[in-house]
Amino acid sequence: MSGSMATAEASGSDGKGQEVETSVTYYRLEEVAKRNSLKELWLVIHGRVYDVTRFLNEHPGGEEVLLEQAGVDASESFEDVGHSSDAREMLKQYYIGDIHPSDLKPENGSKVRSHRCWSYWILPIIGAVLLGFLYRYYTSESKSS
Repeated sequence: MSGSMATAEASGSDGKGQEVETSVTYYRLEEVAKRNSLKELWLVIHGRVYDVTRFLNEHPGGEEVLLEQAGVDASESFEDVGHSSDAREMLKQYYIGDIHPSDLKPENGSKVRSHRCWSYWILPIIGAVLLGFLYRYYTSESKSS
């Protein structure tokens, strides 16, 4: 693919049994990264690209918050703040396309995430078991002497 942007046609159903043609524009991460100023500000949330330039003055957290996330994947920051369902609905009006599939991380990577989850609880369990064995060893030593 030669440019940083591509359009793909997809067909879906509108719920009434009629086919509706929808067009999705794909952007490369390099293209989004160039849009990081007050004049043009794009960000990525969950693989979707949003042009939030006209929202800068209205953002409750101030324009600085958006500028910090400009041109990059802001999914984690967006979720950490805990945006309301109203904010998520409002976001739809700024949607301009999706990140090109080749630029997406795995689940936004389920394998990476599930691996991390294991390490959060498996290491403390192993530590607790080892401490249990050490405690048992030392208490049996003191009884035998």
